[in-house]
Parts: sequence; C-alpha cells; structure tokens
Amino acid sequence: MKIPEPTPEKKETKVEQPSVQPINTTEAEIKKTTKPLSKPTGISSGFSINSFLNKEEKVETTESTAVKTENLPQNHFTDTDLQMEWKIMLKQLQMKNTFVFNAVKTFKLEKKEENKIKVLFPSDSAKVEFDKVSGEFFNHFRRKVQNYNIEIEYVRDVENLKIEVVTKRKIFEKFIEKNPLLKDLDDLMKFDLT
Repeated sequence: MKIPEPTPEKKETKVEQPSVQPINTTEAEIKKTTKPLSKPTGISSGFSINSFLNKEEKVETTESTAVKTENLPQNHFTDTDLQMEWKIMLKQLQMKNTFVFNAVKTFKLEKKEENKIKVLFPSDSAKVEFDKVSGEFFNHFRRKVQNYNIEIEYVRDVENLKIEVVTKRKIFEKFIEKNPLLKDLDDLMKFDLT
C-alpha cells in the first residue's frame, strides 16, 4: 500500500521590477572617452599601428641626482678585475636566466680611463636586456673594488654586428689553410662545394 506524498503548496511571489525612467540627455552631457571599449587580450605584439600613425614627439626629461663622491672610496681597479667579475656574472646569469644571458653574452666591457668603463653592445634590443642586470652588476663591482666614482659609457659595437654566412666553400678554404694537401685532393676529386 502506497502512502500519497503531500504536494507542496504553491506560493505566489511578486517580483518587483524596477521602474524605468527615461533618460533625457543632451549632447553636452555625453562624455567622450579615450579608453578602448574592448578588453585587452593580454597579448602584445610590441608594435602598435595606432601609435605609429599617431606618433607624437615625446620630450624626454631626465632626472639627475647629484651624489657627492668626494668622500667615497676611489680605489684603483684593473681591466682584469672587470673581466673576471663580468665572467662570474655571466655564469650566474646563465643558470638563472638564459634568455637574458643569450642577449648579453656578446657585450664587451673595457676599462678606458681610471674611473671609466666602456660597454660595447651589438643592438638596442640586447641593451634593453642588459639594462635589467646592469645596475646589479655595477653596484656589485663598485663594492668589490671599493671605487664609487665609476662612470659607464655605452657604445654600439658595429664591427660585432656583422654576421658572416659560412658556406661549405669557406669551411673548406679554412681547412686548406691548415692542411695544404686538401687543395691537391680537391684538384684531383673535383669536390662540389656549392
């Protein structure tokens, strides 16, 4: 025998709808926005067509802070000290951040004057990556050699930028320089090195 289940009572609920008031706006009340209406996707190509077309000249202002270096130590350091610290920094960077390491491994640091270091960089994009680690490196180097009056000069290294295409013929010519008998072998066998 089945016992009938009680049916739930239906309650009537009234949902109040907000009253809609007409909006009377004039053209003066409409505000223009310069923000984009769409959400940014989070992917940046690094190049914006709008910014290129609407390129405005930006006035760069540089803030210079005067630090009195008269009372700070200014000990002598050698180019060997600089190269040794740079190699240590590159080894640490290779383990920590390989992308930055690959960008800055071609940089050359040279001691020019008593308190001047010349940094030769191959490209602007590599210099941007170097700027991420340069502050840490130079601060460490200043403390290590106890010279707080070091100035850094950045120079583009045009000679290092040239990329030579190595062909089979060029490789073979380098081998001929080491072993001249290969030239006789090439004359005899007529190698196709194209």
